[in-house]
Amino acid sequence: MFKKILLLTIVVFAANFVSAQATVAELKAQKADKEAKIAALQGEADALATQIASFPGWKIGALGTLGANFSQFNNWGPDNQNTFASIIGATGNAFANLDRDKFFWRNGANLVVQQTKLNTDPDVSVDFQTTADAFNINSLYGYKLTDKWAISALGDYRTTFLNSFNNPGFLDVGVGATWLPIPNAVVVFHPLNYNLVFADSDLSYTSSLGLKIVADYSRSLPMGLAWKTNLSSFISYEDPDNLTNWVWTNGVSTTFWKGLGVGLDFGFAGNKQLSYNRFLTNNALDSENFNISELGSDNDPLQSFWVLGLTYTL
Repeated sequence: MFKKILLLTIVVFAANFVSAQATVAELKAQKADKEAKIAALQGEADALATQIASFPGWKIGALGTLGANFSQFNNWGPDNQNTFASIIGATGNAFANLDRDKFFWRNGANLVVQQTKLNTDPDVSVDFQTTADAFNINSLYGYKLTDKWAISALGDYRTTFLNSFNNPGFLDVGVGATWLPIPNAVVVFHPLNYNLVFADSDLSYTSSLGLKIVADYSRSLPMGLAWKTNLSSFISYEDPDNLTNWVWTNGVSTTFWKGLGVGLDFGFAGNKQLSYNRFLTNNALDSENFNISELGSDNDPLQSFWVLGLTYTL
């Protein structure tokens, strides 16, 4: 009797073991099948996300960088022993782009400002001084001839924002062609462009006809980085050496929490008319007795800026 019970127990245990093994194998097979379906669905979702990103329509966004530095020295060092310095700089970029099958309309704005205060006497009140001030707004319309080429019209306006708004102000209006070589890249070539300069009577500026070239590109990089670069240049037909101007700006940023991140904005520019009028003002000279071609390289420096700080992406 005992042997029969033992044999029956062994048979039941063996059957349960075999059944359990079969069940585990079935579960593993089901898991593999589900994972395969999930991978297929994820691939479809990624494809849809790509289509959404490239779907013709309005795309709107903004990015800002804020950098600040505050320092104070008391009885420190041989010179300027009591010094308080404050620097606050900010950059902002915004865009609104429309893309349709037959045309596109790209709009952008850029702002760079910085305020600086240096106080070496605690008994004297010192105000902030503007040490960087630039504002730009532009609008590009293009009618597509192919996926890569379009005939286009551009309006591009540059001036200061905090001090002497539109004095001077540079407005480029022109027509020509736009090349779209790769996604997020635009190259504008407008051989018929007029560079109109606004200024009060005390300043000496000259408007002229010329060639407008603009190159704009943005790209997402590894490790959550984003890069945007823009080159805008005007080459005067009337006086290429003295009336030509250009601006090249760059922005690199990374986002680490809910739109917040760290960013670096920097740029370079060349504008001999700005340098010329600055030289006349600083030296109390009359433009009638001094020609812009006489401006030496020391008085026509390369313009540059950089701002490192916190960013916010909208």
